[in-house]
Amino acid sequence: MNITEVRIRLVKNDDSKLKAVASVTFDGCFVVHDIKIIRGSEDYFIAMPTKKTPAGEYKDIVHPLNTETREELKNAILGEFEKVLATTEE
Repeated sequence: MNITEVRIRLVKNDDSKLKAVASVTFDGCFVVHDIKIIRGSEDYFIAMPTKKTPAGEYKDIVHPLNTETREELKNAILGEFEKVLATTEE
């Protein structure tokens, strides 16, 4: 399965650690929305879409099954995020 498109929506709230939300399309036929881009203590990271359980916990509703896929997804999203940031700062 190949990543065919990554869309980034920046979050306009300087006080929030949430910096953007991504949508990723796979093979031009399957899309995952609401992947969060969060500013951590040292770098950015991604958080998969979640659903709140009746017990008040949050569970991922989609996620990669292995480290290689997670890294590929993270690199594609953060790479596109950096491009979007560069174009907004010009």
